[in-house]
Amino acid sequence: MWQTFATTFLTVFLAELGDKTQLATLGLSAEAKSKLAVFLGSAAALVATSLIAVLAGSVIAKTIPPVWLQRGAAVLFVVLGVWTFWKSFSGGAG
Repeated sequence: MWQTFATTFLTVFLAELGDKTQLATLGLSAEAKSKLAVFLGSAAALVATSLIAVLAGSVIAKTIPPVWLQRGAAVLFVVLGVWTFWKSFSGGAG
């Protein structure tokens, strides 16, 4: 259990560093009077989206073997990475 917890924490933590959600939270925090409200709101949103992912993964795993879900996710990450890398050199912002 703790190995799964650590792997999940590290994966999500690294994936979230510097992403649009973190930048949006940074912007909201800069403007908000209550930093605690921004933290609680962003933390609750991450918990809610994580819950949806866990529930969806549980349902999908009943039909598709987890190894194929992992492979599909890996391919998707590679494709997005290559696309992002290519866009950084082609001068396109989106």
